[in-house]
Amino acid sequence: MGYTVKAVSKLAGVSVRTLHHYDAIGLLKPAQVSGAGYRLYSDDDLQRLQQILFFRELEFSLQEVADIMNDPTFDRRQALLNHKHALMARQQELRQLIKTIDRTLDSLERNTPMKDKEMFEGFDPSKYEEEAKQRWGNTPAWKESQRRTKKYTKEDWAAIKQEASEITNGIASRMDRGPSDPEVQQYVQRFHQHINDRYYTCPAEMFRGLGDMYVQDERFTANYERIKPGLAQFMRSAMHVYCDRLLREAER
Repeated sequence: MGYTVKAVSKLAGVSVRTLHHYDAIGLLKPAQVSGAGYRLYSDDDLQRLQQILFFRELEFSLQEVADIMNDPTFDRRQALLNHKHALMARQQELRQLIKTIDRTLDSLERNTPMKDKEMFEGFDPSKYEEEAKQRWGNTPAWKESQRRTKKYTKEDWAAIKQEASEITNGIASRMDRGPSDPEVQQYVQRFHQHINDRYYTCPAEMFRGLGDMYVQDERFTANYERIKPGLAQFMRSAMHVYCDRLLREAER
């Protein structure tokens, strides 16, 4: 008989409208449609929906989910393992944040100051602006970035975040192809352009060094590992391939 849209909606906790949208864009089409026009979903459809929801939980765009799952080489078991690793990394981050909250509450109750380091354990390293300022505050790139970002609106930041997410997830979903893969390199080029367009002029040497930092700084590494295990190292390798090519071309 199959599952109706209403039944799937109740079972998975997604709206009927969302299921209709997934059908319309070809992401999740029901196994059959009854003579009366009702969508009927199979057990395989439910398994596909579960995968979609895992990817969405990890902030993949619908287009990225479609590209990944429609790839003939898509491996459901490997995808589940990747989801598990990413969620475990997130779980660890959340545990650390909860621990920081508990320490802060205890400090308030006892009226005793916290250690400076303890106050900020567990936060996203991309938000450590003060540390970034200490590292690069006197560089032209930092000053240029500050001039640009001060003008950005809330809508601008939303667009920037979406761009960055699409690029990072695009690279993560193609890790099996290797860092030299043409599509991977296209995403790396987009990432380089994203930095140039949104933040500061980033020469190839600087971009290459940025890739090194993703591996050398454990906090940046953890941020990428949350998305997919091995991504930090892969990002560095792919960025090195890209930058080495630019530098070779510049010498000609």
